[in-house]
Amino acid sequence: MKITDAKVFITSPGRNFITLKIYTDEGIYGLGDATLNGRELAVVSYLQEHVVPCLIGRDAFQVEDIWQYLYRGAYWRRGPVTMSAIAAVDMALWDIKGKALNTPVYNLLGGKSRSGVMVYGHANGETLEETVDEVGRYLDMGYVAVRAQSGIPGLKGVYGVGRGKLFYEPAEKGLPPEQTWSTEKYLNFAPKLFKKIRETHGDDFHLLHDCHHRLTPIEAARLGKESEPYHLFWLEDTVPAELQEGFRIIRQHTTTPLAVGEVFNTIYDMTTLFTEQLIDYIRMSVLRGGGLTHLLKVAAMASIYHIRTGFHGATDLSPITMAAALHFDLAINNFGIQEYMRHTPETDAVFPHAYTFEKGFMYPGDAPGLGVDYDEKLAEKYPYDRAYLPVNRKLDGTMFNW
Repeated sequence: MKITDAKVFITSPGRNFITLKIYTDEGIYGLGDATLNGRELAVVSYLQEHVVPCLIGRDAFQVEDIWQYLYRGAYWRRGPVTMSAIAAVDMALWDIKGKALNTPVYNLLGGKSRSGVMVYGHANGETLEETVDEVGRYLDMGYVAVRAQSGIPGLKGVYGVGRGKLFYEPAEKGLPPEQTWSTEKYLNFAPKLFKKIRETHGDDFHLLHDCHHRLTPIEAARLGKESEPYHLFWLEDTVPAELQEGFRIIRQHTTTPLAVGEVFNTIYDMTTLFTEQLIDYIRMSVLRGGGLTHLLKVAAMASIYHIRTGFHGATDLSPITMAAALHFDLAINNFGIQEYMRHTPETDAVFPHAYTFEKGFMYPGDAPGLGVDYDEKLAEKYPYDRAYLPVNRKLDGTMFNW
């Protein structure tokens, strides 16, 4: 089965998405997600100018070889633009193979390891009380795992507290908005939030929290230790993980589980974290991590070191990535949990899909391939609209991690 063409589509049904569609000589096409929040057109150019010409005429079934060709053949490896482009190709090829063999992708990955995929939702509020109420709302919707983020007294525009609830989207049109930060205020506030949530809603659900790369290792150690009475499912992205060794300090001081990796691109970003068992969950997404082909290797290595997956699943990944993640989650043995941020009805209409949610779990569906399509005519009604994620400054004006 030969690749005859590949096209890149841009649409913005409330936010920007980049979609790659690969065509074959047998009339079967596959879809891949290439969205890179705030840098979307960089991936469009990379695909159109440098990747698509290299795909024409290749055997669409040779997924591993094409992945290695795009990774090794470019010489300039890694990075979010390159790996997002490779991931888009990889997803599309797995989609084609599933359709050609008339089976869902999870069967190509080894078949079902579980009956459903546990997911967590995002509860957020401007105040502690509002966040506590939102956690209750997610529990009422059937979630068994909830991530809680709250506004912090004295700070404006805190990460995780967006304009919406179910459809929270941090990217904004125009130039990047600026937010403020105080580590001291945050560290004093966060344990109070966890305590109130547990007092109000009890212990019979999984509670998660995202630090968004804003702490030093010893600060993260303090938060992890103070959070132990509230037995969090995990603390996510406590410190910037460019320095993997920093997690040694955190690990020495707390038994709170640690998750990291949504900004990782390759397996090499986590070798120290894995081999020294410094984390409990790897968060790299199907899209940012180079596709299913690469993540099979990541999950296999993680399993040796008692590390489970907890893949990124925010709204800046299209339903194509969500579907790919669910197929992967269903198949691998060391799955942990899947992030699930709901897309807007407009997005779901552009990307009709087979996956479903029920009582805190999701299932990718049994449609051949990934089980997602792309409505080109409807997508044309939503032209590209440049938007950026916020930037962050400390109270004294110092540029900091968002």
